[in-house]
Amino acid sequence: MAASNSRRSTRVDDTVWRELEELVELAPLHNANNLRGITAVRAVLGPGVPQVAVFDTAFHHSLPETAHVYAIPYQYYRRYHVRRYGFHGTSHRYIAYRYRQITGKTREETKIITLHLGNGASACAIVAGQSVDTSMGFTPLEGLVMGTRSGDLDPAIVEFISEKEGMSSRDVDSMLNKQSGLLGISGLTANMRELLAEEAETGDRRARLAVDLFCYRVKKYLGHISPRSTAPMPSSLPAASERTRRRFERVSARVSSGLASVWTTRKTRQSSAAKGESMRRPRASTCGSFRPTKNC
Repeated sequence: MAASNSRRSTRVDDTVWRELEELVELAPLHNANNLRGITAVRAVLGPGVPQVAVFDTAFHHSLPETAHVYAIPYQYYRRYHVRRYGFHGTSHRYIAYRYRQITGKTREETKIITLHLGNGASACAIVAGQSVDTSMGFTPLEGLVMGTRSGDLDPAIVEFISEKEGMSSRDVDSMLNKQSGLLGISGLTANMRELLAEEAETGDRRARLAVDLFCYRVKKYLGHISPRSTAPMPSSLPAASERTRRRFERVSARVSSGLASVWTTRKTRQSSAAKGESMRRPRASTCGSFRPTKNC
């Protein structure tokens, strides 16, 4: 997570370090580990070797107030910076860039909805090259159903479960981040490939429900943010082999069912190593791999 004024990649100095440290409580999984990495590099290579912080929240600094302010007492926004930050910005920004390269459109002509689908998942509306709405919010927990994250839910559920189960708010937060999503619904796994196999081989009802709910939430968000950006939906998908890609065709087909136009950006291990990402209109819908051990 970036500081409020970090709108681009930034060389790490003492000031940036302190800002990142202050934001650990807002992004404990990401910032704390990143700071450990910066410390380790400094210890090995010395402080003279430059390090650059790339913030996946920075792309969403263009969100208008109507998209980033929550409808809670305004003083919490002023005091504690409680607002929508958005995540996966590096991914959404790259998709918009590749879309312009392939279509020949200018930044001003670009109006698209992008999807980053993986164990962490988000949607973003992009107009004139800028993010104008996105599904993730104050933390990466908001928005789409993910591998172990719940995505959107009624906030009153937190207190209700806390009282019924005798759980602290921290415990409930951990449950929503690490035990929910595909894993929580299916009771089996956060791995989409395994859920598809279970559905096909045994007809497991909860495995099917988990996949269907994931796809439903994606389609719901496409409609939710579409008033600002009505255009084809390029999708950024985590690294996947061709074999894995074929296994995920059913998921993407469910997501794209009823949608007029779906474009796909996919990352294969081969293309990532050789020439980077590619974007094409696929013969069949594709979907990437979901890793239960890494939320990003």
